[in-house]
Amino acid sequence: MRIASIDQGTTSTRCLVVEDGGEWRIVASRKHGQDHPFAGWVEHDPDELLKNIMTVLDAAGEVDAIAIANQGESCIAWDAETRAALSPVIVWQDARTAKQLSELGAEAEKVSKRICGLPLDPYFSASKLAWLLRNIPSIAEAHKAGRLRLGTTDAFFLDSLAGVFATDLATASRTGLLDLATGQWSDELCALHGVPKECLPRIAAVDEGFGEINGIPVRASIVDQQAALYGHGCREPGDCKITFGTGAFLLAVAGAERPPQAELLPTVAWALRDSGTTFAIEGGVYDAGAALEWARNIGLYSALEELGIFEGPSALSRGIIFVPALSGLAAPYWDRSAAPLFIGMDHATDRRDLVRAVLEGIAMLTVGLIDAAAEVTELGPAISIDGGLSQSAYFAQFLASASKRTITVPSMHELTALGLAEFCGLDVSAARAKHERFEPDGSVTEEHHALFAKAVERSRGWRN
Repeated sequence: MRIASIDQGTTSTRCLVVEDGGEWRIVASRKHGQDHPFAGWVEHDPDELLKNIMTVLDAAGEVDAIAIANQGESCIAWDAETRAALSPVIVWQDARTAKQLSELGAEAEKVSKRICGLPLDPYFSASKLAWLLRNIPSIAEAHKAGRLRLGTTDAFFLDSLAGVFATDLATASRTGLLDLATGQWSDELCALHGVPKECLPRIAAVDEGFGEINGIPVRASIVDQQAALYGHGCREPGDCKITFGTGAFLLAVAGAERPPQAELLPTVAWALRDSGTTFAIEGGVYDAGAALEWARNIGLYSALEELGIFEGPSALSRGIIFVPALSGLAAPYWDRSAAPLFIGMDHATDRRDLVRAVLEGIAMLTVGLIDAAAEVTELGPAISIDGGLSQSAYFAQFLASASKRTITVPSMHELTALGLAEFCGLDVSAARAKHERFEPDGSVTEEHHALFAKAVERSRGWRN
């Protein structure tokens, strides 16, 4: 069997063809634009995303099935009859609803955490969907006429390309509108945010089947991070992966029961038709690859090869620190008022020191996620990482030393695509069998952690 695994991400849409036994190849990748019409706003053109999906799928040639991974919290409004988009895609990074959410108050946040496990943060879809309905007249008109559909990007793609208005349970758990206890949309949360429940998609298992695109069955659809968790081979409680893409996202398997509320968030890992729902704990760093892209744009480095090897002691050990809070701080802080911060430079500091501090800052925020996850569940003996940053040996070693844990990097780093293929029933274990291990070496001390924590506190509240 040949699966076209489509990873529709924040900056690009990629397609890998994966076969039984784990053979794989990248057949196409297309970048797309990202618009910032106002400070804190992040948008995509939905028609460009649809076009790119079809372009990379066409490049796959003859395949037996399709599987699609989506961005998670990014969302959109569209017309139920014409399938035409009524809004841009509001991307998960978008912070336009921060003030509105803060005005809902502490009691509303308690309600949200009790029902769906999520705080009231603009990262999640609920407030973005409500914003669309309140601020775009054509969307309000479509709602009044009974023609409005609201959802995350997967529901839009599936409806437009396969004629199926549905989302999977894991994606639904990222909206801030799901009742984790029932696996259905929550009347209380829809009312809290002002999202009409009747406009939301049907909720399905990841492998339920989602129609056909040009006669090819869509076998699986799920959030990219949950697909990557499955692709890493994480199945047992405590199995943990971190994906370093635009952001950095840690997920650890929690088991068949909802994990307790803590600094990291309870979420659905996946729901399978034959084996039910598996839960996970999740936390993220908003800016990982995004921080590196910013560093390249301002001239701190020019090629990824520059990020693998550095000479001498770490920037952190010399007091040079970067807090990568360009979009604020995610878990466990949930502070959109935080701002990026360089500190500790002197006349001898050069651009290599600064880009090194960017790498180390991303790693140090990631350690906070690992520590928070360990308070909820006993993590396994090693943490598996993937994504662009995982290809930097310096970053992987620094993360191992800072976290005091073994870090493994699979040689096949397209783990989202592997997970999608596995959800379709393929055996791809051979593709992730080879990996590199990085062991802690004692170079990051408690004093270094305290110094970084102090810098993080200085970055908070800056935008207030």
